[in-house]
Amino acid sequence: MIKKILVSQPKPTSEKSPYFEIASKYGVEVVFRPFIKIEGLSAKEFRQQKVSILDYTAVVFSSRNAIDHFFLLCKELRVTIPEDMKYFCITETIALYIQKYVQYRKRKVFFGSTGKVDDLLPSMVKHKTEKYLVPLSDVHNDEITNLLDSKKLIHKEVVMYRTVSNDFKSDEKFDYDMLIFFSPSGIQALLKNFPDFEQKEIAIGTFGPATAQAVKDAGLRLDMEAPTSQYPSITAALDDFVKKHNC
Repeated sequence: MIKKILVSQPKPTSEKSPYFEIASKYGVEVVFRPFIKIEGLSAKEFRQQKVSILDYTAVVFSSRNAIDHFFLLCKELRVTIPEDMKYFCITETIALYIQKYVQYRKRKVFFGSTGKVDDLLPSMVKHKTEKYLVPLSDVHNDEITNLLDSKKLIHKEVVMYRTVSNDFKSDEKFDYDMLIFFSPSGIQALLKNFPDFEQKEIAIGTFGPATAQAVKDAGLRLDMEAPTSQYPSITAALDDFVKKHNC
């Protein structure tokens, strides 16, 4: 029986979220409590990488976090971004988020349609003379590096923010029937907070193959996984999982 579910993400801003529909439909409590949080590097930490932002003429953004911490660092470093700086984003949503910091102009903001760097490459190749700066988290793979190398583009990857455990307080209850994770970092944070964690009857669900593998590597039982051909979203998988266990 599933009565209380912990979703390791911030609470949705829309009341129309499928999570709330699941809670209402099956009479379960859904708690939104991130296991990890993002924090920016200090100016001192950034300088240790010996990268000068103004040496680059274009920036590649793969997330809103990358945008936030790029501009926050620029402010802390007192770096004034030139008007002709170009921005390449993996989705239109991320591209539009740039408006939070600079005036949006179509001639200098480019975006892909699939959320994959591959889809952004044609636009970058058209601007082959640009020098690309790629803000990243301390936890990242070499996908972007390899793709830009394959097109012989001038680029530099630089860490601007990090993923850290969002530690549980000593008086914080941990009485959940199910835990849902979205990144391997979330699994690491679970084991950091609860080194003696025993899964027993607690169900674990994941989104993404890397997160699913992290559960298995930690010696835990994976009870629900998305996306699949049958369940393309985590909420579709969760709806079916709760229905089977509560009906």
